Amino acid sequence: MGKEQDLRARAETLVSMLRETPVVRLEHEHVDLFVKLEYCNAVGSIKDRPALFILKRAIERGEIEPGTTVVESSSGNFAIALAAYAGLLGLDFIPVIDPHVSTVNEHVLRSLCARVVKVEERDDTGGFLKTRLARVQSICARLPRSYWPNQYRNPDGMMAHFHTTGHEICRAFTELDFVFVGVSSAGTVAGLSRRLKEHFRGIKIVAVDAEGSVIFGGPPRPRRIPGIGAGVVPDLLREALIDDVVIVPEVESIAACRALLDRHRLLAGGSTGTVYAAIQRYFGRATGLARPKVLFLCADRGLPYLDTIYNPDWASRHAEG
Repeated sequence: MGKEQDLRARAETLVSMLRETPVVRLEHEHVDLFVKLEYCNAVGSIKDRPALFILKRAIERGEIEPGTTVVESSSGNFAIALAAYAGLLGLDFIPVIDPHVSTVNEHVLRSLCARVVKVEERDDTGGFLKTRLARVQSICARLPRSYWPNQYRNPDGMMAHFHTTGHEICRAFTELDFVFVGVSSAGTVAGLSRRLKEHFRGIKIVAVDAEGSVIFGGPPRPRRIPGIGAGVVPDLLREALIDDVVIVPEVESIAACRALLDRHRLLAGGSTGTVYAAIQRYFGRATGLARPKVLFLCADRGLPYLDTIYNPDWASRHAEG
């Protein structure tokens, strides 16, 4: 077997090892609430699926060959998934990160990758995304064989959720009224919304964003919780079928993470807390529906956020400004 065939076979094997993640019910006053635990993916987050699908499809198209270096901008989870799967495929990976990446995730990336690039310059939105993307393109221009997954534009990431996450949700429910989805690269909301609207009549897709993100037209402001929101409008957003949008201040995201832990013993990351806060806003009081059936995704565990979101001193400083 040649090197190219071996690489393709490895990718096929990894995709075949993806397993369904569980759905559990949570107590709620006004809705039948369910959460899909995406931290049960092999590498530990919802980003496992798009990372692996993007690599596999790029290998099939010949865009990734033995010796190709993968380069990507990520707030943490996507980079870790790429690092793990690139390593299993025998490929080098260079993550481009920024100061908002959690200490735990940065340590993981530095243990998995021979080179990690950390930008320090803020862009014109007050964040780091545009700076990271510019650095990715600069690195790729200097490398003779490189591949940029470009999660904000790559339809393979969207289709990963259409074929896996969305398919699993359709198997798990006979009816579903609302799904709340956090938005950053928009691949999750695009893939899920298209799959679920094919299957569930009348389902409403509610997109959740962080205050300070520009995705849905809000003014840019510095944000400190990674994994949700963006300083650019992702191209994949055009593919999403969205019925409503909820914008959540980061202070509410932090409180919602604590509420998930205290009430449900669910130690979740910041993006999941943001989505849970959006559900609390949306269903803060009884609706005209007879207890609608509502689903959201737990994108990752809260362990990388113990020194920030779950640290009372950090949370207090953040609340003060």
